[in-house]
Amino acid sequence: MADLLPVEDLPPGFSYPSSFVTVVELGLTNLEPWHLLDGARLRERNRGVARRFPDRELVPFAVRQDNDDVACWDLARGGDRVVVIHDFASPGWEDRGEYPDFYAWLRQAIEDLIGFE
Repeated sequence: MADLLPVEDLPPGFSYPSSFVTVVELGLTNLEPWHLLDGARLRERNRGVARRFPDRELVPFAVRQDNDDVACWDLARGGDRVVVIHDFASPGWEDRGEYPDFYAWLRQAIEDLIGFE
């Protein structure tokens, strides 16, 4: 299993969706250009996103290698809802996309993998 955020570092009431856990357990973590975060990279990105966007409740789980986009669960929009933000953008200008759940995001990540060169 990947080194994900421990329960005490997650927002109250949030747990990783089972769809995400299944994908991680299958080892599908490198979907170039997207990479699922774990370990120190995940903890660092989680702290950074919280610092840069203090008015949002975001739990990051993937980064895109060719830009500063980060896929996150957005707790304000429901625990399953995924948003893609442009990290390091000014607050209010970060939103890049939104998906109803992890599998919807994963479908797009696979399309990005197919089209990435």
